[in-house]
Amino acid sequence: MNPKVKEVKPLEGYKLFLVFTNNEIGIFDVSQYLDDKFWNGLKDYEVFKRVKVSGGSTEWSNGADLCPDEIYEKSTILGKEVVA
Repeated sequence: MNPKVKEVKPLEGYKLFLVFTNNEIGIFDVSQYLDDKFWNGLKDYEVFKRVKVSGGSTEWSNGADLCPDEIYEKSTILGKEVVA
């Protein structure tokens, strides 16, 4: 089982900065989904940047969400979060 999302921050270019439950840090590019009509509302950057963590994944106010396994598997892992 893949780790879940524990923190998310929106970045420019429709990317998400993520911290996973195993403390890995990653970047996920949401732009690949924006041409699908289900995701179309996220083209409004004001909507996109209101992303939140929900159930170990990401979710937006318009109901769009991502599978936690897909987020982890398609993220570019940058390293580990330093936990003091």
